[in-house]
Amino acid sequence: MNSSCDLSKKHCVPCRGGVPSLKGESLIQLHRQLGESWKIIDEHHLEKEFLFKDFLEALAFTNRVGEIAEQEGHHPDIFLSYGKVKIQIWTHKINGLSESDFILAAKYDAIS
Repeated sequence: MNSSCDLSKKHCVPCRGGVPSLKGESLIQLHRQLGESWKIIDEHHLEKEFLFKDFLEALAFTNRVGEIAEQEGHHPDIFLSYGKVKIQIWTHKINGLSESDFILAAKYDAIS
């Protein structure tokens, strides 16, 4: 779906807290734009595993993920192992999901 490309062109907006996390239909609509490879876990965070042929490729991807996180000012949890990187994303200030989480996920899809 091309909508994920549209999300990847947006930028994360800093969350100052005090706003509700996304739930229900709002989550479903953003998830449709992102695609089914990302899983929404308990309406709280996004999660995806990226597979690579070896540790070096997984490490290089992890470094690119970190660079994007710094550029966007929005940081995921990253789990690196041989040939695999698992990413979890949520907005910590609201302890749930915001549009910025979907934007960050789309940016990671664009570099995988």
